[in-house]
Amino acid sequence: MIRSFHNKSVVITGGASGIGQALGYRFARSGARIALLDQDGRGAETCARDMSQGRTGAIGIQCDVTDEADCRKAMDTVIDTFGGIDVLINNAGITLRESFIHTRMAAYRRVMEVNFFGALHCTRAASRSLIRRKGIIIVVSSIAGVSPLPGRSGYCASKHALHGLFETMRIELESAGVGILMVCPTFVKTGLQTRALGGDGKITHRPQSTVGKPQTAEQTADAIYRAAVSGKRELVPTPMGKLACWIHRLLPQAYARIVARRFRSELGR
Repeated sequence: MIRSFHNKSVVITGGASGIGQALGYRFARSGARIALLDQDGRGAETCARDMSQGRTGAIGIQCDVTDEADCRKAMDTVIDTFGGIDVLINNAGITLRESFIHTRMAAYRRVMEVNFFGALHCTRAASRSLIRRKGIIIVVSSIAGVSPLPGRSGYCASKHALHGLFETMRIELESAGVGILMVCPTFVKTGLQTRALGGDGKITHRPQSTVGKPQTAEQTADAIYRAAVSGKRELVPTPMGKLACWIHRLLPQAYARIVARRFRSELGR
């Protein structure tokens, strides 16, 4: 089924920067009404004003996705403003780079609070409107949600949890007409990596290891938009990501050797 997003209301968490901001501009170009939710409320409002120029409209809302009440309040604001929610994009997230043995429990909890519970809070708050309007939920997961990455156990755990939740939810909500698209980017050039947590829960300055050429936020957003239009259930945007998925599924030991060599600097000290 080909979807049109003209005059549809699209809610994007983490919408003030990176992939979330790029998604806002991409959906706005299709004629959608955009609600940007972000902990940086001023940044969300600034982006929304720019997106509104010559288009249907956009709003920016300050929202801490780890706060369930904050998420309910934000979704109520969107519904009051636009009349309902047609698309919810769970994009807000943080990353964690450190070996398991050097990662404190507080760091694991923080990543789960943002990446997993943030998406859960927002989806619960928007669910009635999404069901009523037969909408779509887009979850920006990661290749780390389907394949392990050394030095990122906390991040991988949070993304795997998203797949468990939303792939089960897809079965439950399909009869109600709600679609779910799981997105698994590889490495994307955004400010997220400059705010990566270390094992102590503070911003780390350790260099990031990558595989392949990182995409831009705009390339990723365009791929997500096209997948949403065509009604896809899963998107792995890059050839490198697709290859990693298949090697992990078919040759798990070979995959483990390859990534262990590539991410050696993040396996320990």
